Amino acid sequence: MTFFFISILIAFVISFILTPVVRNFFISRGWIEDPVVKDKKTHNATAISAVPRGGGIPIFIAVTITSLLLLPLDKHLIGILIAALVSLIVGVWDDIKDISPLFRFLANILTALIVVGSGIGIAYISNPISGGVFDLSFLKINFNFLGNHSIWVISDLIAIIWIVWCMNIVGWATGVDGQLPGFTAISAFFIGLIGFRYSADITQWPVIILSGAVCGAYLGFLPFNFFPQSIMPGYSGKSLAGFFLAVLSILSGAKMATLLFLLAIPMIDAVYTIIRRLIQRRPIYLGDGQHFHHQLLKHGFSRRSIALIYWAFSLVLGLISLFLNSSQKAYVFIGFALLFFSFLFRFSRRN
Repeated sequence: MTFFFISILIAFVISFILTPVVRNFFISRGWIEDPVVKDKKTHNATAISAVPRGGGIPIFIAVTITSLLLLPLDKHLIGILIAALVSLIVGVWDDIKDISPLFRFLANILTALIVVGSGIGIAYISNPISGGVFDLSFLKINFNFLGNHSIWVISDLIAIIWIVWCMNIVGWATGVDGQLPGFTAISAFFIGLIGFRYSADITQWPVIILSGAVCGAYLGFLPFNFFPQSIMPGYSGKSLAGFFLAVLSILSGAKMATLLFLLAIPMIDAVYTIIRRLIQRRPIYLGDGQHFHHQLLKHGFSRRSIALIYWAFSLVLGLISLFLNSSQKAYVFIGFALLFFSFLFRFSRRN
């Protein structure tokens, strides 16, 4: 457990030191997001003052340095870091120039392909009904990328979908100061803690240390993003959050149910938003200022309180996840989802 907290500390210090450096550099270059201009374009701006984006830069550097210091440089880590770098480059480009959603989506697919190409995939998914597993390790083909390994077509296709889903959906929960880095750090922390259950398996130690690195990197960024924020995660920071959490859930043994559990509010809000936009015949990818955090803002909740609500749910669900198996998590998640769907429906109708 010592190395877990060391990884958190190293990543925290690096991110904490570099974040104001990146912020000041963006300001000096005039790369600042004006909420008035953004609201005219997207109608979903929530910032109250002009601040720079680019939060993914210190986060990426913190995770990368910590990983290289504490983990062996194998093909999996190389694939993860290369994919994260691709995500960062596209994200920073969007933070500066606002590129098209289609290009960002294609970049997300490329990012996921790099991870899968390095040999990371989902070989099975737990069956919450019977307690067994759905074996996905069939339809295998040989593939060479950073070494010889095999690719399971079905399992890796699901891995690609899962990574791309998380990279987009987690990013939808970034509407207020401190919201995203808080629940991302909490989620990574609990993924690391759950990994200690299987610490006798040496393959879990890289997951534990990488979880600590992600946790520490977002914690180091948080003081500068909490209200009143002086820098935003931007697309670079939020896409990396979804990317790292998705990869960690795969590496930890297809603990997709755990991540769904930890990110219950962002995930359920995203599904509700997609359904609502389809019913309204609106493009899924275009913001409309109707996410859960937007609704809370309209009903008088402060930015601090909204961030704390998201953190609290992730913290409570994380604590609960320590005592539940996959089947129990699935049932609790379904029950929570139904209640939250009902709440969102009533909440939106009051506007």
